[in-house]
Amino acid sequence: MIPSFAILQVEATHFHMPRLWLPLFLLWIPVILLSPLILIVILGLCIAGRINPWRAIAVFWSILCNLPGTHVHVSAHDSKVLVRIL
Repeated sequence: MIPSFAILQVEATHFHMPRLWLPLFLLWIPVILLSPLILIVILGLCIAGRINPWRAIAVFWSILCNLPGTHVHVSAHDSKVLVRIL
């Protein structure tokens, strides 16, 4: 399953941003339009690095499909950043 939404929240002592819902499914429109160029770049990099292109595409796809459910919490001093991918 590919990710649909990302939730971004930033908190600091003097700044509080409400949760920002980012619709990731809207990014698929330009990705689909640019897919021939992206495929040529990936193939070129694989040939230059002597990597099996099918293996590289499979790895990118598995990383993309495993992104939903990712939760990232970063805290530093009085600031906090939360990123969740649904």
